[in-house]
Amino acid sequence: MGDVTEVGDVTGPGPGLAPGSPLGLHRVLGPAGVLPQAAWKLDPRPSLWPDEVRVAVERLNLDAASFRQLREATGGAAADMRAQVCTIVAERGKMQNPVTGSGGMLTGVVEEAGPASPLGLAAGDRIATLVSLSLTPLVITDGLADWDGRSEQVPCRGHAILFGRSIATVLPPDLPGPLALAVLDVAGAPALTSRVVGQAAAGSGLAGPGPSGLRTPGGPGTPGAPDAPVVAIIGAGGKSGSLSAAAAREAGAGRVIGVVPAEAEAATLRAAGLVDEVVVADARDPVALAAAVRGAGGPAAVTVVCVDVPGCEGGAVLATANGGTVVFFSMATSFTAAALGAEGVAADVTMLIGNGYVPGHAQLALDLVRREPGVRGLFEARISEETRGNRPGLEEK
Repeated sequence: MGDVTEVGDVTGPGPGLAPGSPLGLHRVLGPAGVLPQAAWKLDPRPSLWPDEVRVAVERLNLDAASFRQLREATGGAAADMRAQVCTIVAERGKMQNPVTGSGGMLTGVVEEAGPASPLGLAAGDRIATLVSLSLTPLVITDGLADWDGRSEQVPCRGHAILFGRSIATVLPPDLPGPLALAVLDVAGAPALTSRVVGQAAAGSGLAGPGPSGLRTPGGPGTPGAPDAPVVAIIGAGGKSGSLSAAAAREAGAGRVIGVVPAEAEAATLRAAGLVDEVVVADARDPVALAAAVRGAGGPAAVTVVCVDVPGCEGGAVLATANGGTVVFFSMATSFTAAALGAEGVAADVTMLIGNGYVPGHAQLALDLVRREPGVRGLFEARISEETRGNRPGLEEK
């Protein structure tokens, strides 16, 4: 770490300090030897190591699983939700829901970039972070006074610290801030979906992956061909689900099946024109979900899970053909339930945990919103619903 100065029971940057760990290990206050995401507490002080960046926070975007847990624990009372988030951040030096283990992301303006920062950011840049709040040092200074508790997007004042290996992107000037934030929050889902579906299509000789494993619009492949892969999107009416549906189509899917929990949402998804077939099913009912997907043209070569409630693992496995792939994008996913459930029904499927990052994911997601009016319409309606406090029963990520 180089030379440091002692400040209480933690160390901080001092004159001539060498760059800290690009992984942020120098900000971990305990336990020793863990990465920032696994740490119980981080050092969020504003003074910078040379390879760090300090951001003046404007808005937090809580991930769907965390927001749902907070709302259910407090009954949705805004004051209680504000208090819970502020307490977590004050105690842990980051926003990591102790129940779900997840966080979210943020937007803000770069206040200072250390001289050794490799992120390419400069003071004044308005950015969105593409790493989880569960590993981002954070201080809240306004008590979240402007948050009414209705939306995952939380107006906030304070500061956050980015490490050398953090990821951030300058916000696009052509999209409203809340829309861009909502898209970037789930950018990993369409990118990985594009890669997996592109590989499945390539296996049938119909398509091939583009640069960094992503499909490029207008590239090789024949979407809709009879032997192109069937893709099921569980939670297709949500943010990650709608983007993943659009990405699957562009990557060469032969048939895209959208699964939603209610008929009202099914009507909205049909109107958006993002999928070939819409079915209404409870993702927590394995037999019913598998039957619905099969009835719509499945089983699926690729199943993408985008709902934020537990108990969806078995249905996703049963809805997937032998030799197929299940991609889990929900923070409520249980590895144990998925692995043992697949074993218990003798399902030969590959299961992937979407980690939120694929090279080029931010640009791919933003371009999908720009190109696909149906996706943009769903996002704008979703943001409006969240602002009014209206949420579907099974929430999509």
